[in-house]
Amino acid sequence: MFLSDRVRRRWRQSENTAQNLEPARRLFPTNRIRDAVYTRCGLKWDVPAMLLAAPYIAAVKFLTDHIEQGGPGWLHLVVQLCAWNALKMLWLGPMSLIALARVRYREHVQRRAARRESESRTTPDEVLVMAGGAS
Repeated sequence: MFLSDRVRRRWRQSENTAQNLEPARRLFPTNRIRDAVYTRCGLKWDVPAMLLAAPYIAAVKFLTDHIEQGGPGWLHLVVQLCAWNALKMLWLGPMSLIALARVRYREHVQRRAARRESESRTTPDEVLVMAGGAS
């Protein structure tokens, strides 16, 4: 089996997993925030969304202190979840800035193409010129 076949198979498996987890995925607040930020109107909220990492980092600190003082061991899972969400929120800022740059560049290219198309439609005979001192 070739490497490309393995990659394609893994990609299909990950797509299937993502489709199966979609109903549960919408329940998690960081995923909902990420989906909202990655819309065209939401791209401007990247830095405020990054600030949401602070409560997660504070929760990690608080929970690790509690575990070290003899707290239950299952809190390690909650610490990992909070750390993952903090990293996700921190990563959201730079990635949404890149996405915003791409979107603005595409919009610029489309505007420029539309402008060139409209300029190519008008011929010199169609351009109206006001003569004299009329304003």
